[in-house]
Amino acid sequence: MSSAATAPLDRFSMPDATGHFGPYGGVFVPETLWTALKELGAAYDEAKKDPQFLEELRFHLKEFAGRPTELYFAERLTQHVGGAKIYLKREDLLHTGAHKINNALAQAILAKRMGKKRIIAETGAGQHGVATAAACAKFGLECVVYMGAHDMERQALNVFRMRLMGAEVRGVEAGQKTLKEAINEAMRDWVTNVRSTHYILGTAYGSHPYPAMVRDFHRVIGIEAKEQILKREGRLPDALVACVGGGSNAIGLFFEFLEDTQVKMTGVEAGGHGIKRGEHAARFAGGRLGVLQGCKTFLLQDQDGQIELTHSVSAGLDYAAVGPEHAFYRDRKRIDFAYACDDEVLETFQLLSRTEGIIPALESTHAIVEGIKQAKALGKGKVIVVNLSGRGDKDVQQVAKILGERV
Repeated sequence: MSSAATAPLDRFSMPDATGHFGPYGGVFVPETLWTALKELGAAYDEAKKDPQFLEELRFHLKEFAGRPTELYFAERLTQHVGGAKIYLKREDLLHTGAHKINNALAQAILAKRMGKKRIIAETGAGQHGVATAAACAKFGLECVVYMGAHDMERQALNVFRMRLMGAEVRGVEAGQKTLKEAINEAMRDWVTNVRSTHYILGTAYGSHPYPAMVRDFHRVIGIEAKEQILKREGRLPDALVACVGGGSNAIGLFFEFLEDTQVKMTGVEAGGHGIKRGEHAARFAGGRLGVLQGCKTFLLQDQDGQIELTHSVSAGLDYAAVGPEHAFYRDRKRIDFAYACDDEVLETFQLLSRTEGIIPALESTHAIVEGIKQAKALGKGKVIVVNLSGRGDKDVQQVAKILGERV
């Protein structure tokens, strides 16, 4: 076992001053953005120590977003599984329908402090785009959202929601027409308009300070969950489970429990059609170290360093890279990673809907798949918390189409 895996864990020591989580992270951007990232880092360092910023954020998270969210005991699902108790952290109940509003509100307030009146964002499943559009509408900021044309087709409802709230949604026709290409276009925009524009990156990825900043804005998930499970069960859970695309909802849940070593933590990637090249987005099941879109981390790439095609039934997990902090804690053997394939996700999407009357986002359903597996393995008397990071309204038409094709 490496010294990194055995050294004492201090969750607040990462990232270091250069934005690295061990060998991961850093800043890999054009010179034009270097100054903007330094400015953003300085602004965030100042804001997070400012009681006025923190109070404004707390107010909007409560009054606008709807925090705190419930920790819900999924009684019928637990009975169906016949194993450990399954609790759902109900981020799906937040305004706009997912955890993404935590970060969007915070960065919008930060942009105001910086005097930036134009906001750009990328989106895959559309939930970050919707959250950003809502935050911009609330604060009177111009909003442009980049979205892959393929994702726009499978998430048409969210495209309309963004436009309804005044955002300009720009479709991206390059490449696979999914999240990677949307980020590329957003970064091109930022390079061109860096003086007037703030980029609200939607996940715990990218160049420093984004991974740590987005993590911090989602820490509220884990803070609430720890307090709630102690109140409900009188102890910490045996396991935590969350889906991982870039990894914002997962690190938001996991961060408060990192030093509670008796709590097993599992991030769930997109297994797609199975672990074959171009058929999945499980970076830890088929990736290697590389640099993509400003960050060094685990990537799906070929031997020449070219980014491989990805696939997932969930647009939000259909991405070739994973957040650097997740890679770091995987090396430390503190967070485990699994994957769920499309077929089992579709089955579980229906199962939760029928047993609990809760329609989950396809992204979140990946976590529920793994949560059920662990509940069966752990058995009665154990407790699992699964992050239900978003609701599935946006996915209903896509799932209906897929299931209809199979009938």
